[in-house]
Amino acid sequence: MITFTLCLLALIAGYFFYGRFVERIFVPDDRHTPALTKTDGVDYIPLPTWKIFMIQFLNIAGLGPIFGAIMGAKFGSASYLWIVLGSIFAGAVHDYLAGMLSLRNGGESLPEIIGRYLGTTTKQVMRAFTVVLMVLVGAVFVAGPAGLLANLTPTRLDATFWIIVVFIYYIIATLLPVDKIIGKIYPLFAIALLFMAIGILVMLYVHHPALPELWDGLQNTHPKSAVLPVFPIMFVSIACGAISGFHATQSPLMARCMTSERHGRPIFYGAMITEGIVALIWAAAATYFFHRNGMEETNASVIVDAITRDWLGAVGGVLAILGVIAAPITSGDTAFRSARLIVADFLGMEQKSMRCRLYICIPMFLAAIGLLLYSLRDKDGFDMIWRYFAWANQTLSVFTLWAITVYLAREKKGYSYCITYLPALFMTAVCATYICVAPEGIGLDVRCTLPVALSAAVLAGCWFSIWYWFWFFKSNKNIGK
Repeated sequence: MITFTLCLLALIAGYFFYGRFVERIFVPDDRHTPALTKTDGVDYIPLPTWKIFMIQFLNIAGLGPIFGAIMGAKFGSASYLWIVLGSIFAGAVHDYLAGMLSLRNGGESLPEIIGRYLGTTTKQVMRAFTVVLMVLVGAVFVAGPAGLLANLTPTRLDATFWIIVVFIYYIIATLLPVDKIIGKIYPLFAIALLFMAIGILVMLYVHHPALPELWDGLQNTHPKSAVLPVFPIMFVSIACGAISGFHATQSPLMARCMTSERHGRPIFYGAMITEGIVALIWAAAATYFFHRNGMEETNASVIVDAITRDWLGAVGGVLAILGVIAAPITSGDTAFRSARLIVADFLGMEQKSMRCRLYICIPMFLAAIGLLLYSLRDKDGFDMIWRYFAWANQTLSVFTLWAITVYLAREKKGYSYCITYLPALFMTAVCATYICVAPEGIGLDVRCTLPVALSAAVLAGCWFSIWYWFWFFKSNKNIGK
């Protein structure tokens, strides 16, 4: 418990110290925000700061900081380090700067931001890539909560029934203005999710289980360690609890509702740190579960249900499960909403009329239904979709980090771009290595991990260096003229 406590304190300190450092690099000011200059009653609507924080936290939470942390805990105490270091130095920086760039550029969607700094070709690729990822999120975030709801209700209300119900809700929430459903009930769902985390945190200290400490070593404790190395598998498994490209697609939704740039640190950086705390709590609770029951259990829903009922009782368990259910459902519907806005930005289509919203949404919903049918028909269908989603999610974070790095190199002085350059290099190595050695990827021998990672990092670093010095000399030449 000493390592767990130190990690918890480090996350809190990270918000106050490193978060303020990143904020000073960006320099928020008092200019008018898109919520005030482009109010449309649908997506650009001013909301209170506390409510935006709750919505942002719930949007980015999803299944990642719970299910991902549970699966990541199998790798041992290394999971604690990745949650803490990833959240403070990568994920929160990624979320904050992506959100602030959207805020400063009229509430632009993520592909537009990436294209602004990485070029038109990259923007076009990211438009398609991001929309596909959003549809994947909408599809994979149905099955998990539907299964949990089926466990809480009579047998006649099976998982298929709840999949239909959740998907109908997705359609309604995606089409309605942001303040009708999202602005009203999401803060309540966020409170339920936070209640769950606080309840588990208290019980961790009450039971005081024997958890692995850092000084015990960082060895891989996964039962399939021979084929699932810590690097890169763990860094993809624990996605939303450390860094996630999906978060950068959600930040523009809230950037369109903010009334001041100075609220960015608590909303964007703070929501990611809060998610890191949730992930850390669940990683510790899952470690306790695995040590007591063995690591044979692979269904995260079963582990969540067992831990909450054991530690929080029947009533507390139900409330906690509702928090776990709410997180992925709300992430799923905002994923569709984000996809709608990305397509609308690309096509230049206004979104005030319901007809225009339907033109965009109907094809996305049909694609998601197709993925759901595949996942239900094939016993391994959901797992396959989830793994591709996880890799695509982290790959999107790579493009976002490089876009922010270019922005910092152009606009700020000195080497401030290093706050995203180093995470960009690391995540480039993670994603390139994962797709090469993962069973669902190329399937290379795990002994290729280090050469692939180093090659990816060196290539990315050289590419950026060539661009940087070309831009640097060109800028100085123009200044001389």
